[in-house]
Amino acid sequence: MRKLVVQQWVTVDNIAAEEDGGLGFVSGEPFSDATEPAFKERLMGFIDSVDTMILGANTYAQAKGYWPHAHEQGEYGEKLNGLTKFVASAKLAEAPWGDFPAATVTRDPVATVRELKERRGKDLWLWGSLTLMRSLLDAGVVDVVQLLVCPVSLGRGTRVFAERQDLKLIEATGFENGLALLRYEIKK
Repeated sequence: MRKLVVQQWVTVDNIAAEEDGGLGFVSGEPFSDATEPAFKERLMGFIDSVDTMILGANTYAQAKGYWPHAHEQGEYGEKLNGLTKFVASAKLAEAPWGDFPAATVTRDPVATVRELKERRGKDLWLWGSLTLMRSLLDAGVVDVVQLLVCPVSLGRGTRVFAERQDLKLIEATGFENGLALLRYEIKK
């Protein structure tokens, strides 16, 4: 069975969005020529392990204007743009993605994830989308949480988890650029 992997960029104090909703704390130049090879290899390995991206409506709105045209992102951008995409939204009628196939809009993301997990294929990737992540956690359909921890603390902002989550550490990797990758299974 496919797994749903949530990926969040966070600070060391577990902030996933600044007070204004921004991600100015994200560091590490993951997709440039200056990128640390081990970090880039790990991110490329991750994107090769998924074939479907799930986004909330706000994350979709932020991403659709950049990623389909992000030629400077190289192979990573090509792979990201080539993924099958679903957008959870009660308001959108369609979700275009530049010149790439449009995302499918789902009004019931829990049912969609359950259905997708039963299909053959690679894992599913929930990208950002904290509100959606929390509803999928509550529904018990999240399998893995992957945190990309940036070497900064903010003190204020939106935390990844609004409530207690019991997690089992399955990977902890540090990189020379100061970032750490933490992967957790959700205890069910």
